Amino acid sequence: MTPEQSCREAFVEASSFLEKCGVYEPQNNARLLLEHVLGAYGAAYYMMQPDPFPSEHRSRWEDAVTRKAAGEPAQYIIGSQEFYGLPFEVTPAVLIPRPETELLVEAVLREADRVFPDGAPHAVDIGTGSGAIAVTIASQRPRWQVGAGDISAAALQVAARNAAANGVQIDFREGDLLAPFAGVRVDILVSNPPYIPAADIAGLQPEVRDHEPRTALDGGPDGLAPYRVMLEQLVLLPAPPQVIGFELGQGQARDIAALLESAGHWPEIIIVPDLAGIERHVLGVRTSEQVTKV
Repeated sequence: MTPEQSCREAFVEASSFLEKCGVYEPQNNARLLLEHVLGAYGAAYYMMQPDPFPSEHRSRWEDAVTRKAAGEPAQYIIGSQEFYGLPFEVTPAVLIPRPETELLVEAVLREADRVFPDGAPHAVDIGTGSGAIAVTIASQRPRWQVGAGDISAAALQVAARNAAANGVQIDFREGDLLAPFAGVRVDILVSNPPYIPAADIAGLQPEVRDHEPRTALDGGPDGLAPYRVMLEQLVLLPAPPQVIGFELGQGQARDIAALLESAGHWPEIIIVPDLAGIERHVLGVRTSEQVTKV
């Protein structure tokens, strides 16, 4: 970039460069990086567009664009991602929170409010990663007890920082899926586990395949292994949760629904599509009136 460039010209140049490098959504990525480097967001960002690009930020800007051109996700370069209106630190130790997962949170909150209208249930997020689901639930329902588990100690460190930054208390536990909560009463179980079939990982976008943690992607031969294991591990709990909610991959909803039905714990099975119409979440619900019938 030339010393006389405006912020707008720097954005245009970076967008063109990223597009030539085959980066997905080059303009959006350039904007995210420029907002971060300038420390300006919303109206302040647009007001700076005609201004000369600050020389003190030139090195950081060029480094950020170079990293993005090499395929690194912008969220890892920036170090953060918004989820449900809350800020979350993200590092290569955790999966980047996706907008569709917000719909899982909404569905779980909605069904849990119906099942526990006056109570303070215990909700557990399995495979918490950045803690996006657990932290959001805790912030939206302060009376609930919230726990979260992950097999990755590094991920739990990120999640703990996110809980502290957002002012919520969460019981974090390290271990494989439900194992850390053996013997604990769990009223609500929510999980966005790895669900990519192992053979499909090589065909993912390079940003995901080469940078996001494989343990958060690989769901075994058919992508359903974590769901089967969690359902098998329900025997570790005093009783099956009354609300269970899973995020899953395209084409998996009917299989997951069948697994929940065969488990026999939830009279109501609900499939929730994402904004693209893809069946993205499956919930099992058992109301208090139904408890004695199961």
